[in-house]
Amino acid sequence: MTASAIHDDLVVIDALQASNWDRALLEELRAGGVTAVHVTLVFWEDARATLDNIGRWHRFFEQHGDIVMPVRRAEDIEAAKAAGKTGIIFGFQNCSPIEDDLALVQVFHELGVRIMQLTYNNQSLIGAGCYEASDPGISRFGRQVIAEMNRVGMIIDLSHSAERTSLEAIEISERPVAITHANPLSFHEGLRNKSDDLLKALAQSGGMLGFSTYPFHIGGADTTLDAYCGMIADTVAMLGVDHVGFGTDMCRKLSAEYLDWMRSGRWSKEVDSGEAKTAGGGWPDWPEWFQTPADFPNLTQGLLDKGLGEADVAKIMGGNWLRFFREGFEPR
Repeated sequence: MTASAIHDDLVVIDALQASNWDRALLEELRAGGVTAVHVTLVFWEDARATLDNIGRWHRFFEQHGDIVMPVRRAEDIEAAKAAGKTGIIFGFQNCSPIEDDLALVQVFHELGVRIMQLTYNNQSLIGAGCYEASDPGISRFGRQVIAEMNRVGMIIDLSHSAERTSLEAIEISERPVAITHANPLSFHEGLRNKSDDLLKALAQSGGMLGFSTYPFHIGGADTTLDAYCGMIADTVAMLGVDHVGFGTDMCRKLSAEYLDWMRSGRWSKEVDSGEAKTAGGGWPDWPEWFQTPADFPNLTQGLLDKGLGEADVAKIMGGNWLRFFREGFEPR
């Protein structure tokens, strides 16, 4: 069987994208055979602004229901595959929508939000972000939020959290947690990539890592597909094949002005470019083998070319996320 035929049969899940969605981008998902995608609703928004973003997606479901559908349970992902659609999973890249109100965790879960990062680069009310100089770990409020997320069935995401905060969250949580979009620090020393110690703790607790294709997480656009998939094979050898998937961090049709807001919100008078400082601060160039979500078949081919068997490739492309979501999206 060819790689293309194998890919067509797979459940393909992307555990993080942040794009300015329109019909054309939704069609790119379909062209890439993407069964479900975790979409970013929030970077810095408060509760009211988040409701606006959810409302826009409800209009999208009305307007483009022939190719997309909402996901609230893992079974919805399977239904999307059967219907030839892409399932949309709501998620927050920050805890800002819950403000300082624990009750809003359940409110947003009932509105369909299934994943929330505890921090977005900065110190939050819950813990420290990966750009902070110090990391005091999980706060008193954070412990309450983690317990409530466990209760309602909202997955804890540590993608932008600092090391101690992440390790404490893994220890405190009674359910497995995720790093939806990052890579091993041993592959590329980016501020957002994760240490082997953290990744091992994640896997040992039953958690999931989503491999990012974002250029600042892989060493730039010149990184080859062979090197990238070699990193995945090495991580599989370290963590086991059941704890990895994809979270590409694909960003499409976003302006330079939006990029500045995404990085700095309203907390800084100056734009904080973070990892992009050495690249002039703008959007980076993407590798030729992953320009849009339509290129997902290239990832399947790359994994097969590294000698991974079809069953393991099926797990990495989406099967592991589907299993993880099956338990993680349900209330205790």
